[in-house]
Amino acid sequence: MSTSLKSSLNGWHLWGLAVGLVISGEYFGWSYGWATAGTLGFLVTSALIALMYTTFIFSFTELTTAIPHAGGPFAYARRAFGEKAAFVAGFATLIEFVFAPPAIAMAIGAYLNVQFPGLDPKAMAIGAYFVFIGLNILGVRIAANFELFVTVVAILELLVFMGVVAPGFSVSNFVANGWAGQNEFSAAAVTGIVAAIPFAIWFFLAIEGVAMAAEEALEPRRTIPKAYIAGILTLVTLALGVMLFAGGAGDWSKLSNINDPLPQAMKMIVGENSGWLHMLVWIGLFGLIASFHGIILGYSRQIFALSRAGYMPGYFAEVNERFKTPHRALIAGGVVGIGAILSDEHIQLGGMTLTANLITMSVFGAIVLYIVSMLSLFALRKNEPNLPRPFMAIAYPVFPAIALVLAVVSLVTMVYFNPMLALVFVGLMALAYAYFALTRAQRAGAADPLPGGA
Repeated sequence: MSTSLKSSLNGWHLWGLAVGLVISGEYFGWSYGWATAGTLGFLVTSALIALMYTTFIFSFTELTTAIPHAGGPFAYARRAFGEKAAFVAGFATLIEFVFAPPAIAMAIGAYLNVQFPGLDPKAMAIGAYFVFIGLNILGVRIAANFELFVTVVAILELLVFMGVVAPGFSVSNFVANGWAGQNEFSAAAVTGIVAAIPFAIWFFLAIEGVAMAAEEALEPRRTIPKAYIAGILTLVTLALGVMLFAGGAGDWSKLSNINDPLPQAMKMIVGENSGWLHMLVWIGLFGLIASFHGIILGYSRQIFALSRAGYMPGYFAEVNERFKTPHRALIAGGVVGIGAILSDEHIQLGGMTLTANLITMSVFGAIVLYIVSMLSLFALRKNEPNLPRPFMAIAYPVFPAIALVLAVVSLVTMVYFNPMLALVFVGLMALAYAYFALTRAQRAGAADPLPGGA
């Protein structure tokens, strides 16, 4: 049985993956933040989260280049703190990457439904899983070339969107009732700003997934830093532009709490029968597909790495002999995602839609892995000062400290505003820990133990 991945990704592939993993966040998800905080309140939330991600990426890249491993955060945590910390980082990452794709798939279905009202959005979402799991199985370079193509098209489409709605942009539209549905800043506005954190994180969620392609990258110590830095700058620019232009197109409240805010914003400017609108729906799918496809690649590598290290059943660590891709891990994550889509009408925790619940669950996983990763960075700097570090964290220790503090604040506020989902997250981690506690011998005998020994 083969458990080795093939190195074939260049710097452009990694940049495409960094942006593509995230770019669906520019197409939907932030609209739920408007429903919570208003346009001005959510702008404040987004600025704070953009600061968190920028400082995080400038710090996280040190770990990725020093320890290029498909496990990403759980490999860093094990090296820094041992098995239990590795478990927390690994399964938090798994929750992030397994729960994000069904949310994106539901948005793909919603976009297709705009063009074809007779189609069942849920059926289209499930169909997307079959198509892109199959494409990922065919080979990482094929998958990465496709990811780069759809990412570039998605970026161009966002620029076209901004250009088309720009003539109708009005500052008065954007600021109207911009503080949690009110015109004045108040205690309710502060509450909305904090409660909207998960949806601002959706603008940047999963960029850390590039770390999981480290074993498949050519010259990872040189190409990954460039991909990460160029990627986060690209995403911050697009997020700000999309949000401002959409909010100024008309009554922004009609764009909140929906899965297809960009087509609906464009309708306000060009009408329902415009060719621009149909183009946005079709090409806009590329942005959703880029993230969906990229995160499928990410979750498969996380399942693969956890299984190879003995944290999950070794069955999922097998690599396809012909294509050198972790086909069993790809399928396993797809089963979970399709199950979530099929439960759409039965999961409405906290009064939120399934999409909002999936986004929030994914964000819980992300924030936990960010906290563990920054703690790992500090620990490795102290305990392994001679570890080769091709890229040193910028403005250390200030940047990683900012990222860590903002991540902790985000986690605390998310637990406060989403207690039911927090309990679900803790419950899933507890179930995983029970398996972890019972399989020590499995990890000791793993074919590929993680850096730092057993």
